[in-house]
Amino acid sequence: MKELINEINQFRDDRGWGGNHDARSLAISISLEASELLECFQWQSAEDSIAKDKQAIIDEMADVYIYLLQFSDVLGEDLVHAAREKMKKNAIKYPINVTT
Repeated sequence: MKELINEINQFRDDRGWGGNHDARSLAISISLEASELLECFQWQSAEDSIAKDKQAIIDEMADVYIYLLQFSDVLGEDLVHAAREKMKKNAIKYPINVTT
């Protein structure tokens, strides 16, 4: 994961975009890219959307992922660790209902 973050940061730095990649800007960008992902599904079923332009959906997913990785890097947080910790919290909040 760190290798990918380094590649993303190098891409950003090569283009002089580093000044625009603070926590606030990245949070906004994540939301905007997630909206673009939603736009792929607007006014049609999920099946039709995927059949129509699966590559556009994949591209928007990648954009969200790239910004999330940059955001986690700016915060100095490991996104995999954060996801695992959140899953532990979710397991407590939403326990499995076992009926006997």
